Amino acid sequence: MTTKIGSLTLSVALVLAAAGASAYAFTAEAEPVHGKQVELAVDGGTAVVDTASLAVRAHTRDGRDLTLSDASATDLGRPSPVTRTGKGRVRWSYPERGIDVTARTDHGRLSLSLKAHRDTSVSWPVTGTDAAASALQLPRGEGLDIPVEDAFWTTGEGGLGGSTLDVGAELTLPLWGYSLGRRTGVSYLTPTDIGTTLGFTAPGGRLRATAEHAFDGGDGTRDYSVTFALTDGNPVAPAADYRSYLAERGQLGSLKRKIAKNPATGRLLGAFHAYTWGDARKAGGVERLRELGVDRMWLGYDGEPYPDRAAVSAAKRAGYLIGPYDSFANGQDPRTADAPNSAWPGTVYPDFCVRDAKGKPVTGFGGRGCYLSSRAFERAEPRHHYLADRTRGMVANGADSYFLDVDATGELFRDHGKGHRMTKAEDREHRLARMRRIAARGLVLGSETAQAWANRTLAFDHGGATPVADGLWKLQRDREKWGGYYPEGAPGVFFKPVDLPAGLAKAMYDPRYRVPLYETALHGSLVNTERWELSYEKLPGQKTTRALLAMLYNTPLNYVLDGPSLKEHGAELAALQKYFSPLHKAAGTEQLTGFRQLSKDRTVQRTVFGEGTLTVTANFATKAYGDLPGGCVDARLKGDDAPRRLCPAKVTG
Repeated sequence: MTTKIGSLTLSVALVLAAAGASAYAFTAEAEPVHGKQVELAVDGGTAVVDTASLAVRAHTRDGRDLTLSDASATDLGRPSPVTRTGKGRVRWSYPERGIDVTARTDHGRLSLSLKAHRDTSVSWPVTGTDAAASALQLPRGEGLDIPVEDAFWTTGEGGLGGSTLDVGAELTLPLWGYSLGRRTGVSYLTPTDIGTTLGFTAPGGRLRATAEHAFDGGDGTRDYSVTFALTDGNPVAPAADYRSYLAERGQLGSLKRKIAKNPATGRLLGAFHAYTWGDARKAGGVERLRELGVDRMWLGYDGEPYPDRAAVSAAKRAGYLIGPYDSFANGQDPRTADAPNSAWPGTVYPDFCVRDAKGKPVTGFGGRGCYLSSRAFERAEPRHHYLADRTRGMVANGADSYFLDVDATGELFRDHGKGHRMTKAEDREHRLARMRRIAARGLVLGSETAQAWANRTLAFDHGGATPVADGLWKLQRDREKWGGYYPEGAPGVFFKPVDLPAGLAKAMYDPRYRVPLYETALHGSLVNTERWELSYEKLPGQKTTRALLAMLYNTPLNYVLDGPSLKEHGAELAALQKYFSPLHKAAGTEQLTGFRQLSKDRTVQRTVFGEGTLTVTANFATKAYGDLPGGCVDARLKGDDAPRRLCPAKVTG
């Protein structure tokens, strides 16, 4: 089915019902009413909020009664009387907790906003408790759709039951959702993601998700908002709801507009991405890619020597983008720094170190140096131009793209450092400001695992497509298995093939659990790929699945290349890119408008982009589905007489 989130005409009367009593409709002159239940019309039915406990129910138009949230897990105390404060809006408070609540309708959603007058916390909403709940949607990386009774996730290696995720740091979108039987679901949006966590329990073997928000004046998190929307139950419906939410507020970016502003951005369409080493970052390596028939690439580089002007010119002639990896987040003593981009002039290190509440520097990447304060840089930039000078030096070879590590991720800091104190929200704003300055230079900008708040600023990201499970970090720390930062010309951390443990592979890449939440929300706003250390050749056991996912989601594959790997895998890369390129050129700027799981076992899936611009069907199974063989994908562009087929395991170049 194709999911759509409708809008609501907000002229519907607001209704208040006292427990066990009749409902009373508000008029413009209505006085405060001492009731316990607030009813608000929402798209698809009516939402009912119990002011005594913040429990939320919904009555659907087809006669169903659903639980959207159980009572708050935090004792709120006795509520005040409910008062109408404006059209379609009511208010009450919990004096003992020091919290005011406003309930209103918002484009067909129920919106509840809590404001605390002192530091406290609330565990709410409590979701997944309705008996009809069948699957949980979670934007970890690209997105997961998890059956609520699946033992792998409740108590097994999936590890979700009993865990807690930071909404602002560990989820790519500030939302989650549930399917509630057939053709019904609920979307939860938490735009106040900083200070909000999502905890998972599995009572009776069924996954529940409970949000907790910390109201902290020092962190600037005294406001907490949650919206509830009834959906058609499609697993990507929560992301469609969020896309609508962003668009309603002018917060949804557009690749089309970015290309109009900077035509070089258009070279992302159809491009695979690759970090280069050795001969692959020389003019000859670029020319070899072009000889293989690769018409679009994004080429990145880290470590010295950087590509020279001849290599950059060759990339531009080939129609590629090329640019450095950089980071403004890490600082080390310049006399002993082990990475060029961790060495800064003057006393940036240690003066700009983020400091905790005790004044201790926050340790930086890999236990080295410290994290640097975005506030300190912003204050110093008008006089010292540390960031502008760094960027200018990094692209002195003529590079036309830039990858800025971690700036768009959710890893934000509260800084207690003297002269550069900041909250996490302020850290986010400083990062956005400096990213906007880079983009304003005409550079095609990317960052790591981009959170939705950066979608208007970035043109691409590396990592948002990867649903990282906890076991991945443990595996990467095992340098014998994963590979280290040597040899310099082709470090094993990038080039050494790794066999993922079965449980980790299932948690990250089993297509039965994968759904395109990120693409539903942000496709057509920026280009999304997997993490930079998870190149296509890094995980040989997942190659076919990852290629099918990339084609199904209309997202590029990400590689690392040196001279030998280009020789060994270049022809295969070229064949895959040749298939992908016309599909992405046609649909890369379009919205993902449809997603369906065609088979009962979820192994056959279909996406639609735009108004039928592109339709893709992927068969992740080993047996055929109709005339589509297992391990293959069919793509049809509007106007095609027949689908274009790719069977990745059979591609040799």
